Amino acid sequence: MGRKVIIFCILALLFGTFLGCEGSKPESKGPRMGTRPLAADVPVYHFAVHPLHNPGKLTQAYQPLMAYLNGRLPGARLVLEASRDYAGFEEKYQARKPEFLLPNPWQTLQAMQAGYRVIAMAGEPRDFKGLFVVRRDSTLIRPADLKGKPVSYPSPTALAACIMPQYFLHRHGLNVNADLKNRYVGSQESSIMNVFMGQTAAGATWPPPWRAFQKEHPQEAAELKVLWETESLVNNSVMVRRDIPVQVQEQVRTLLLGLKETTAGKSILAGIETARFLPATDEDYDVVRQYVSRFESEVRPVEERK
Repeated sequence: MGRKVIIFCILALLFGTFLGCEGSKPESKGPRMGTRPLAADVPVYHFAVHPLHNPGKLTQAYQPLMAYLNGRLPGARLVLEASRDYAGFEEKYQARKPEFLLPNPWQTLQAMQAGYRVIAMAGEPRDFKGLFVVRRDSTLIRPADLKGKPVSYPSPTALAACIMPQYFLHRHGLNVNADLKNRYVGSQESSIMNVFMGQTAAGATWPPPWRAFQKEHPQEAAELKVLWETESLVNNSVMVRRDIPVQVQEQVRTLLLGLKETTAGKSILAGIETARFLPATDEDYDVVRQYVSRFESEVRPVEERK
């Protein structure tokens, strides 16, 4: 009898595995948050934010913005979509799945090619710069002191937290590809924590995640400091897929630009470490195209060539 039970369990397990493997591979998605239930005739648009933080933390920061917009959008709803890493986010807009995006400036250029357009800028341009975080007991003085040492970054496609810091080191005489042990660790917080734990000599990030880290992890942050900063460029964009009704595009744009004028909006801006949303168009990101072109000609390709 016991043998039959064992055989039955094995067959059931195999049958379940077969069913799970049947059909196409399930799509890997980050958390999606929205107001439920929704009326059947109300269009739902997904608003994907690039991995400024891990999915849980990003949802906590940006869900109040979605609630604010949904409370003022007539006849439409926005659903926040987080991604586990930069690659996952980039796959989404390359496949034209989310209707709205908040990408970094380099991803903005890529999303333009996929059929999105810029409707706003998320934050002051001067706030978009790379930071090198080190331990307070670090003996680093000059960029050249990093030679042979490990450096952490969120992703090779993170503009402010990787591309700009690597270009900074290149301009200070380091061969980024040969002189450093580059470690791409998946998120801004992970890049900072690698430094705190002594896994890397320096970690690259940018102002909003660093400010958030100081607020949320004051004891750890007290043992760290910013040693170098890069130049500023242009901040993250807000984009919309071009096939979305123009009326909806303009409603979202107007609400974002007006956040700084309301008490609730100011609270939301503080929560996402963004001073304000500014008017912007595709042309405002031409400077990024030029910057990335120089970086790729002098340092490395932003993406691995396929």
